[in-house]
Amino acid sequence: MKRLTKVLVLMVLALGISFGANAQGQKIGYVDSQSIIDMMPESAKIQQDLQAYYGELQAELQAMATEYQNKLRDYEANSATMSNILRQSKEKEIVDLQGRIQDFQNNAESDFAAKQEELSKPMLDKIKKAIDDVVKAKGMAYVFEKTVILSIGDTAIDITADVKAKLGL
Repeated sequence: MKRLTKVLVLMVLALGISFGANAQGQKIGYVDSQSIIDMMPESAKIQQDLQAYYGELQAELQAMATEYQNKLRDYEANSATMSNILRQSKEKEIVDLQGRIQDFQNNAESDFAAKQEELSKPMLDKIKKAIDDVVKAKGMAYVFEKTVILSIGDTAIDITADVKAKLGL
């Protein structure tokens, strides 16, 4: 058992030394992509288009809510004088409209996310290509997103300015 432990310790040490030797020659960098996105001319247009789309969704939801309120108010005002069949029909209309409103709200969230992705994709692809070009030009092994790194060492290279320059920002 002691021999197995010694072998395992030696293997771990050998792997650590090997990994350290490989990592020493590699350039590692980071990029603040949010600051790049904020500076992109397309960013303002994307936000404007998303706000307009959100407004359309809100207007449709408001129209449905108004229709619901009107039907409910009509039902409450007239239900005492309605025949059973008409009352059941109005109740079904109200319940169906509630379901359509709920479905619309659920679908609107995913539609908005899809619209955001559709509008942002060309800009994000452009940024990704600029990052790839800078990484290749600098001979870097890895580049990480600045906002998700827990700690940045002295030897890590910030390529944000280079990517901005590549994009003409």
